[in-house]
Amino acid sequence: MATETLKAPSPANVHQNPPVVVHIRASRGWVSLRLRELFDYRELLYFLVWRDVKVRYKQTALGASWAIIQPFFTMVVFSLFFGKLAKIPSDGVPYPIFSFAALVPWTFFATSLTNASNSLVGSSNLIKKVYFPRLAIPIATVLSGLIDFLIAFLMLVTMMIWYGVTPTARIFWLPLFLLLAFVTSLGVGLWLSAMNVQYRDVKYVVPFLTQFWLFATPVAYPSSLLGGKWRVVYALNPMVGVVEGFRWSLLGTKSNLGVVGIVSSLAAVLILFTGAFYFRRMERTFADVV
Repeated sequence: MATETLKAPSPANVHQNPPVVVHIRASRGWVSLRLRELFDYRELLYFLVWRDVKVRYKQTALGASWAIIQPFFTMVVFSLFFGKLAKIPSDGVPYPIFSFAALVPWTFFATSLTNASNSLVGSSNLIKKVYFPRLAIPIATVLSGLIDFLIAFLMLVTMMIWYGVTPTARIFWLPLFLLLAFVTSLGVGLWLSAMNVQYRDVKYVVPFLTQFWLFATPVAYPSSLLGGKWRVVYALNPMVGVVEGFRWSLLGTKSNLGVVGIVSSLAAVLILFTGAFYFRRMERTFADVV
């Protein structure tokens, strides 16, 4: 598919300034990511983020409070069934804050996963009419989720004060674990958003995938229940490094993050790069299929 955009000069200058013709052609095969384009369209990225934030809470009675309500009530359920009844260990910290410290990054990841997977289909009118780097759409969707994360994080800080948990110098590592959560969310989001254009079954798979991923991540239980080589295999799930990293940096748990953090980081980077290249490869068909 190829399109042309013509910028015609005024009749008086037609001989002095010949018309400028810009050809936009569909890519073929495996192509570069063209990240420079994203920088050139940074203002569009900003407006896409703002649009996603406004759409998310448009005509809602509680507005941004949902960013707190969802993880808070999940924490209550986990504390009742896993903390009180099942007596799941919590690495020496009160179980409610143990689970909530994991639910804050997890909710950011799960929300980004759901919204990013449907981001291209939801922006079909925009994709068909205007050219811009399509990578901007899922990136903006994941970035908009950071606002919800910050709101929920304030609730986590309040709980830390309530339970008398004082952070140590480890808290300076927290931005790295948030970056790891962002990379994981964006990488999986790129895969699912591109696949959802071709196969609309993806929207039915995402809820099941999210639920399965939740129990494959140490949100309701500590990863210390696993030992030896199984912890390394378990860390191939990047959210293991994120969740354990949040607890380690905020609550001072004794998680052994050395190998786990490295394996989770490598897995997240791999998911991001393969997702980005797959997205760019499939991008040429978006306008025709979406």
